[in-house]
Amino acid sequence: MQWEIVIGIETHAQLSTQSKIFSGSSTAYGAQPNTQANAVDLALPGVLPVLNKGAVERAIKLGLSVGAKINSPSIFARKNYFYPDLPKGYQISQFELPVVEGGHITIQVNDTEKSVRLTRAHLEEDAGKSLHEDFHGMSGIDLNRAGTPLLEIVTEPDMRSSAEAVAYAKKLHSLVRWIGICDGNMQEGSFRCDANVSVRAKGSDILGTRCEIKNLNSFRFLEKAIDFEARRQIEILEDGGTIRQETRLYDANKDETRTMRSKEDANDYRYFPDPDLLPLEISDNWINQLKDTLPELPEARRSRYISDFGLSDYDAAVLTGSREIADFFEETSAQLPNQAKLCANWVMGEISGRLNKEAIEITACPINPVHLAALLTRINDGTVSGKAAKTVFECMWNGELEQNVDAIIDAKGLKQISDDGAIEKLVDEVLAANAQQVEDYRNGKQKAFNSLVGQVMKATKGKANPAQVNTMLKNKLDS
Repeated sequence: MQWEIVIGIETHAQLSTQSKIFSGSSTAYGAQPNTQANAVDLALPGVLPVLNKGAVERAIKLGLSVGAKINSPSIFARKNYFYPDLPKGYQISQFELPVVEGGHITIQVNDTEKSVRLTRAHLEEDAGKSLHEDFHGMSGIDLNRAGTPLLEIVTEPDMRSSAEAVAYAKKLHSLVRWIGICDGNMQEGSFRCDANVSVRAKGSDILGTRCEIKNLNSFRFLEKAIDFEARRQIEILEDGGTIRQETRLYDANKDETRTMRSKEDANDYRYFPDPDLLPLEISDNWINQLKDTLPELPEARRSRYISDFGLSDYDAAVLTGSREIADFFEETSAQLPNQAKLCANWVMGEISGRLNKEAIEITACPINPVHLAALLTRINDGTVSGKAAKTVFECMWNGELEQNVDAIIDAKGLKQISDDGAIEKLVDEVLAANAQQVEDYRNGKQKAFNSLVGQVMKATKGKANPAQVNTMLKNKLDS
């Protein structure tokens, strides 16, 4: 039997507010345990939550960015369950009326474009953290994260492979960073994915029993966890067994998922409206004000790069993978009119390659757009060849000569020979010294031409303009 994988993703994005969603405690990462939890976070008797306006604004921005409906009123609810790191014995979340409803995110896998529907995005508070590693036979509780504002973004079960799931997660990760609502730091837990995975017979429209894989904090783990879980379920079904609905964890060391607990349904949490929080009213005026603060979104910028700059779909998609890279490209190309492709090639090639090699973000790049544009100008006007430009780039990256392009070119003797007379003299000398290769070329052997070009370039130590050498040689040989 052929099987189809069905995947939905729930993502917890920590919102970039400086204080928690219902208290004034700091959300800064890395503090000593239990130093950023006040009376509200600890749920001491008599305390009341006060909603953080900034968290609401960030949720609205996400909704506007994905074409969703912004609900007003929006209701906060109590999600009841017991766990040691949940001080109140319930989590303040949203159920029936989330702040964001619907919307979609477009992904591309290979050459196929697909729209992933969003069910909802709702505000909630994070729980604390259980600490197991530093205790012998005991667990500790750190409540610094308790009350940290989260936006839980839930998709419909629209994805059919781990590749689609990863493409979606990456697109969402880029978007929340692009609009400035989440720093996206997966190592610190700012962006965490839960994957709901089921399988069904190909052609069936009935969903299989799903298992939820919790807290996947890297795109690689998301892919591997889904692939393992799908194989596990298929093997069970093909052996005549049934899938049990449950929550599972992914063990990266063993590359497998394992049971965490039986999966709860919504009625198990006994949701009811939180009596301490009034319905959240969101006016059209407030929504319009926030809409005006949004940057140009990735899809719009991608389309503009294709239409205005003549870039390919691939180039435009890579350059809009992050707002920082897109801004770097635009600042560079703004200084070189009609050279967008040259700028794109260097941003995607030399710049991105070096950033990846040194594991740094483009915000820490030692070569800024002004420096890069100065180098590309010298390629464009024929002062240096593309090969020599890479030597200049290396010097600039290392901070030589205060990253002055012209000073580096002069100091390293990299200036390209573009004088027609000088090149013609060298070409004539090479032709005179290689009569056999001239004859071979005229008898149809293309390799002879390449050899002649190489000898001219060798005579100039690679400094002659290759295009001029090629043109001049061809003209003389064909005359």
